[in-house]
Amino acid sequence: MSDSDLIKLYSARILGLAAEIPHLGRLPAPQGTARRRSPLCGSTVTVDVVVKDGRVTDFAQDVKACALGQASAAVLGGIVIGRSLAELQAARGALVAMLKAGGPVPPAPFDGYEVLLPARDYKNRHASILLALEAVCDAIEAAQAAA
Repeated sequence: MSDSDLIKLYSARILGLAAEIPHLGRLPAPQGTARRRSPLCGSTVTVDVVVKDGRVTDFAQDVKACALGQASAAVLGGIVIGRSLAELQAARGALVAMLKAGGPVPPAPFDGYEVLLPARDYKNRHASILLALEAVCDAIEAAQAAA
């Protein structure tokens, strides 16, 4: 990876998001928890959720990831409250399509993932970018199974 590729990939916007991740930490009494790890880079995201009437009402995330994984977690943290499992699964599918198949940016309110468009060309970074969305879907499923 050349210096100009790194500059393009790790833009000021991505680094800014990585520095300001919403809902960082853990919940004291989650209904569902999930941990996802990227075997390629070792990044991990642990998500706690509280779900009421099928929607996320409380959320926390413990993010130990590269700047791209952190930026992805920041985007999610900014819009996850009030979302349903179906919405988050659709967003995950749209993000996979954007990264791996040249698809469009996920629709609003998930359009903040546009910041990660430069990562399309770096397949080894895709797993880290997807961790937060995968973990929140798993955590909601765990909460629903426990209810």
